[in-house]
Amino acid sequence: MQQHMSYLQKHRDITKSRLSNFIDDNQFKDVNIQSALYSLRVGGEPHIRLEVWSAPGQDRPSFEHAVKQKYRPTKAGEVFGPSWTTHWFRVAVAIPPSFAGKPVQFLFDSNSEAMVWSAAGEPVHGLTGGGGDERHVDYLLTERATDHEKPRTFYVEMACNDLFGNGDYHAHPQDRQIYYQLSTVELVAPNEAAWALYRDLEVIVEMASQLPQDSPRAWQALSAANAIVNVFDRKDLSTIAPAHEIANKFFKAKGGGSNHQVYAIGHCHIDTAWLWPFAETKRKSARSWATQLNLMDKFPEHKFAASQAQQYEWLKQDYPSLFARIQKKAKSGQFIPIGATWVEMDCNLPSGESLARQFLLGQRFYQEHFGERSKVFWLPDTFGYSSQLPQIVRLSGAQYFFTQKLSWNNINKFPNTTFRWIGLDGSHVLTHMAPSETYSAQCRPGELIDSVKKHKDVAYSNESLYLYGNGDGGGGPLQGMLERLRRMENVDGLPKVKTAHPNEFYEHVEKSAKELVSWKGELYFELHRGTYTSQSNNKRWNRQSEFLLRDVEMLSTIALMTTEASSGYAYPADEITRLWKLVCLNQFHDVVPGSAIGMVYRDSDRIYEDIFRSGDRLRKQAIDAIYGSTLASNAEDATGVMVINSTGWMRSSIVTIPKHLEPLFAGCGGDVQLRKQDGAMLVLAENIPGCGSHIVGPQQRADSVIPPVCAFRDEHGNFVLENRFVRATIGPDGRIQSYYDRRDDRELVPEGATSNVFELYDDVPVYWDAWDIEIYSREKFKSLPGTEVTIVDEGPLTASLSLRLPISDSSVLTQTITLSAISPRLDFDCDIDWHENRKCLKVSFTWDIHSDVATYETQYGVVQRPTHRNTTWDMAKFEVCAHKFADLSEYGYGVALLNDCKYGHATLENTMTLTLMRAPKAPDENCDMGHHTFRYAIYPHTGTFSESNVVQEAYQFNTPLLHVPVKADKIRGVKSSPAADHPFFSVSNAPNVVLDTVKAAEDDKSSYIVRMYEAYGGHARALVTTILPASTIQLVNILEERTGDIDWLPHSHSALVKFKPFEIVTLKFTV
Repeated sequence: MQQHMSYLQKHRDITKSRLSNFIDDNQFKDVNIQSALYSLRVGGEPHIRLEVWSAPGQDRPSFEHAVKQKYRPTKAGEVFGPSWTTHWFRVAVAIPPSFAGKPVQFLFDSNSEAMVWSAAGEPVHGLTGGGGDERHVDYLLTERATDHEKPRTFYVEMACNDLFGNGDYHAHPQDRQIYYQLSTVELVAPNEAAWALYRDLEVIVEMASQLPQDSPRAWQALSAANAIVNVFDRKDLSTIAPAHEIANKFFKAKGGGSNHQVYAIGHCHIDTAWLWPFAETKRKSARSWATQLNLMDKFPEHKFAASQAQQYEWLKQDYPSLFARIQKKAKSGQFIPIGATWVEMDCNLPSGESLARQFLLGQRFYQEHFGERSKVFWLPDTFGYSSQLPQIVRLSGAQYFFTQKLSWNNINKFPNTTFRWIGLDGSHVLTHMAPSETYSAQCRPGELIDSVKKHKDVAYSNESLYLYGNGDGGGGPLQGMLERLRRMENVDGLPKVKTAHPNEFYEHVEKSAKELVSWKGELYFELHRGTYTSQSNNKRWNRQSEFLLRDVEMLSTIALMTTEASSGYAYPADEITRLWKLVCLNQFHDVVPGSAIGMVYRDSDRIYEDIFRSGDRLRKQAIDAIYGSTLASNAEDATGVMVINSTGWMRSSIVTIPKHLEPLFAGCGGDVQLRKQDGAMLVLAENIPGCGSHIVGPQQRADSVIPPVCAFRDEHGNFVLENRFVRATIGPDGRIQSYYDRRDDRELVPEGATSNVFELYDDVPVYWDAWDIEIYSREKFKSLPGTEVTIVDEGPLTASLSLRLPISDSSVLTQTITLSAISPRLDFDCDIDWHENRKCLKVSFTWDIHSDVATYETQYGVVQRPTHRNTTWDMAKFEVCAHKFADLSEYGYGVALLNDCKYGHATLENTMTLTLMRAPKAPDENCDMGHHTFRYAIYPHTGTFSESNVVQEAYQFNTPLLHVPVKADKIRGVKSSPAADHPFFSVSNAPNVVLDTVKAAEDDKSSYIVRMYEAYGGHARALVTTILPASTIQLVNILEERTGDIDWLPHSHSALVKFKPFEIVTLKFTV
């Protein structure tokens, strides 16, 4: 028997531990492979002279500014900070002769992020300090040093934040101050042979651990790695060569021809804001992408994909030379701009038009600066995917979709990997979800093994995408990853690996896949349901900015097409584009969902202020241009109010008259009312044409009579609001005891139930604080009764009640409940002071309606979801996203729950719930603390949802009529007679079609765009009419490229347009 034979089979786990100890940077690093990785190491003067200048406050100065400042001496060991500050180092290096013939690296570990700059001001290399897989602190000075190297001077820009912001956001407030120690500043000569052996071992040891433990290949890996350890002698580095030969022999065993094929692509997911502000993302992109350009020079096979056109634009503005280098690498095929959108946006909350603009802005940027558009909609990390995305993707010139986020589902495992995703209208896109279940793989054998093991459609497609590189906070692939990937390219035991453009993967799947399965409808994410609600104000301003830009574009287009050139009006195309970029920026998937640090929301608040300030100005300029001299510049000249309706249908509403015009309407009788809570004058504006205007003046009001609304207390002490449509009975606790439809003789609140019920839930998730509402939160709550109800307004136009509802010792809600004289809709205006800790406030409505599904608005349409919990798939949708409404309907009748800024909904059996507020404490410890206002409403309707006008009513709830004072006797006759009650656009014969957007064409000043959609799920033949000039009309896609022609009927200035269910139709009118 051999005295020194191996007993691997008898002590596998002990051998594995031995191997780990041999390669790890641990307590044995002085005797294991780590001890051989560097042959020389020096620090301090005279080899390295280090000076520093610290920028004031949280400034992030340019290189040009920084190099002009006064520097002071510093050295390793000094501490810098606090968090989010910037420190510039001037580095003078003298490589000693002893390094001759060896590669030389500069090691700089500030335990934070940093960027190396050349003395000429070129950003050349990103650094990430600290520990973990993300660590890379080396900057190559020379491949081979000579014995007379000239001194080098360069700069290092240190950012006092780590890759993931300001420390553990679960454990610590993110507004705290952290200081970072400069722990390493050295010159080193890496031992290339030792590093190569180290990379060999990384792959072989993990194969021994991750391959099936009863497989011969796992034993071969364990045996080879153990043999390498036995051969290596740290005191005799000549042993590295025979050890490397053992590895080479192992790698020479190749896989079979039928092995799974992995298409690998370098990737660097950079959250445009999350645990750091937008300003830091600009530097993260530069650091990460500069590193990739260096790796491309060293590894010619390296291909790297980066998404988000916004980040490229920032780079172009702040790092123009780096952007130019990226453009060159894009031409060579190594650097791949991908994704098609402006940012990697949230796909639950943005409107349909916002999603369209994401693609329009992104694809136009890629086309302009890289000469081609992205074929792949690239969105690896967002919190659910709208059912209209396949159609929008197709209409934006893309063909494919990539994500992996559904692998995070916490109830059901999504059943597909490579499949055809079919949207609401029947459009489909080839979709792939990386079976490695990550977008930041580390190029390790276990991930490749998962690419086969977790591939759910391998029967149809024996290939997968594999994204590798550090992500979220940036970084991207490191040299070690590329070294490991080379070793795993074609080795027995692992799938085959090739570096490829993602397009190559998708195109091959299209050609070779057999009978791919399909998934119809939304890709609902079974996690992060709290993102429908967190950061309430941010969501409110998102909604308001979307509708503001809708008004701005429509009115600006009308102004462009109805005013003479001599008027001086110019369509503000550049400013509108800038505003849309800002709206889309704030819709990034960690901003509008509410999952970023407080610093990000201070930034987004300023962005929204900018949007509202500029948008209001542009809207006023457009109105001034359209109505010109009819506008009254002072109260003495005004004889009426021009009421402007930007929705696509005729509507009536109660409007507030400006204070200085109140004397005009003082004697108008029943159609005027002074609102008690603020003294505002209310006037009925009737039959305002869609996409048009109408003058409301004293004479019109005197001629109009409508049945008044009233408020009173009944014999039981309850409060009653009643008009000709409905009667609402509200108890002393503020809850609706009865909601009676007088038209249909129908009681909507079932016996024993109430509505407008507030409930406060415990809201402690399993882990992700701002992100998650968990299913068990439904089990622990308390009901909140109101304590004070009073009558405020008693008609004739509006009747209202005031409700005070204490939530806790520190939080209170006040609510105004209003019924107007002209609608069955009951409005709830809420004002809340919210100071809670991990609580969730909801309001619920129980109706005498039976349906197995509820209908929820999504982008450009609706989705239906179950009201029962029959299966785990049904149960998982205990909290869902909806836009402006949710609807519960049965045959003949229904009720819609409208809102102006809330997105979290649930319907269980016959109870509809709207989530109003949350109070998470991470990553923003002050999330939603303070004052909030929001509105919701209930809207009963005859007929099912498909037979209703709920979509239109929800638009009206979010789009108040505009009004300006006019001199009604001096209306001028501009080309389209704007004041003559003629709509600028109308859609007739198709009540299920919504005119959503009117804008000037992107590249054609003589054309304008009209975007519409079918909203209810049926076919339509719509007659689209405009009084604006037009000679031809074309069907175009979202990029405004012709896809077909429409017959233009010049005598009626109209066109007949056909719609399929939920189809988005974009028309281009040319003068």
